Amino acid sequence: MRSSRPVVAALIGCGLLFSAGTFARDVAPVAPAHRFFHVQLGGAETQPVSGRLLLFATAARDAEAAARQHGNGKVEKVDANPFFPSQTAVAAREVSRLVPGQVVDIDADQTAFPQGWSQLTPGDYYVQVVLDVHHDYNYHGRHGGDLVSKVVKLHLPTAAIPGLTLTETLPERTAWDIPKRYMSETTLKHLDEARQHAHAIDFVSPVLSAFWGRPIHLRGWVLLPPGYDAKAGITYPTVYFTHGYGGDSDTLAGSAAMVYGATVEQQMPPMIWVFLDQSSPTGTTEFADSVNNGPWGTALTTELIPQLEKTYRMDARPSGRFLQGHSSGGWATLWLQTRYPRIFGGTWSTSPDPSDFHDFTGVDLYAPHANVFHQPDGTLYPLVRDRDKVLATFQQFAQLERVFGPYGGQLASFEWVFSPKGKDGRPQPMFNRDTGEVDPMVVAYWREHYDIAYRLRQHWPALKPDLDGKIHLYVGTADTFYLDGAAHRLKAVLDSLGAKSDIRFLPDRSHFDLYRIGDDRQGLLKQITWQMYAVARPHAALKPPVSH
Repeated sequence: MRSSRPVVAALIGCGLLFSAGTFARDVAPVAPAHRFFHVQLGGAETQPVSGRLLLFATAARDAEAAARQHGNGKVEKVDANPFFPSQTAVAAREVSRLVPGQVVDIDADQTAFPQGWSQLTPGDYYVQVVLDVHHDYNYHGRHGGDLVSKVVKLHLPTAAIPGLTLTETLPERTAWDIPKRYMSETTLKHLDEARQHAHAIDFVSPVLSAFWGRPIHLRGWVLLPPGYDAKAGITYPTVYFTHGYGGDSDTLAGSAAMVYGATVEQQMPPMIWVFLDQSSPTGTTEFADSVNNGPWGTALTTELIPQLEKTYRMDARPSGRFLQGHSSGGWATLWLQTRYPRIFGGTWSTSPDPSDFHDFTGVDLYAPHANVFHQPDGTLYPLVRDRDKVLATFQQFAQLERVFGPYGGQLASFEWVFSPKGKDGRPQPMFNRDTGEVDPMVVAYWREHYDIAYRLRQHWPALKPDLDGKIHLYVGTADTFYLDGAAHRLKAVLDSLGAKSDIRFLPDRSHFDLYRIGDDRQGLLKQITWQMYAVARPHAALKPPVSH
């Protein structure tokens, strides 16, 4: 769980807009009720392209103020921000084939957020268009391979139809091209060595390939500790880590670099780390077996882990296999521990997505006439907050996601994992995107198959021998996505069962500062690793460093 312009004539000389005369001929037409924009593929492209055209506009005054505050004063990008959804207008259309020089139209009132552009307040706006060639804007935003136009400033509405040209192809990123601002001094110091100790995972899963009818790869990194010797007799505890929504193998490289540097400096104990990429075209797989995504849990536990344990000097026993992840990664690791308790020795899940659907980011999905947009009193359900300030509602989040496309969004991702398959071959929606009304039949399926608290309650006698004491969970009381609510419910269920668990609520911590201890942004993770090590090596002389 993730923003104008001289008049048209002033831009003609820059080649950013088509001539007003091209479209208006001798007399400028009256602007239609719907607002249209012409989009052209620039001459530098030599091959046809396809994808989803996304048009962005933000008020010039706000964009210029932000540029002065955070940059050089120049507005170089116009994009939406789900944390501040009302700041940017977005319109979209699919393009199956666009050739160099061809012009297509975007009707900015047909598929738009927060409303059709004919309803925008008249004024100056900055506008930019993007071609999402991979259909993954919901998940990755704009990135390598996408085409973008220059940012232009326009006064809306215009008499003539404005035009934008896709002139730039964004460069592909590489896994180890990590911006320095994201690295601590320790990570930066040991970056080259970390890269040498990280081995790429590219494993073709037989069960997933059979499900999809084509080769499906499990990807990620194996990070070996300092001093690792493949020929030595020593084995290591192993941590299976997976990222949150928006992550992938490339972002996992940054996590691996951080862990390696901390291990070299003895801030973490020596363990093997497996960084698992759970991203897919549908969002995140959660490493759960699903009728829509396929058997990802089975692939991990019966195929990839045995292969890794044959290849590397891992403990290869439950007391030496641990799970850790944050947000969607927190749910995935909580799911894996409760679904496969005989395989793993403990999960340390942080800020997991809802583990009890009585509190799905604040919404009780099981309530009669449940609605994810409107509370019983008619007010909107909040979804994103900054402590006491609501930043976005569930409705805004869902409707912006729909404009970006019906693939890979956070809410759609839940349905790809949790929902039954519909007659059209896609997951059945949990809720109506227009009204917010919850489908009780779909939610009943969610409960029986993926509500972790419900599953624990139903199956605790069978699960207890292998699971008791293995659940560790941390969440902030000011979690940005209200995920503390479901964690409270999970704790209540476990307590009612007499289960041993360690669920902690960190006062006033949000989704994004949960790990910070003092000046150390990864302080909590370091503490967690020593807890894991104590399980795997209860009599070891190696102990965590003493804090001063």
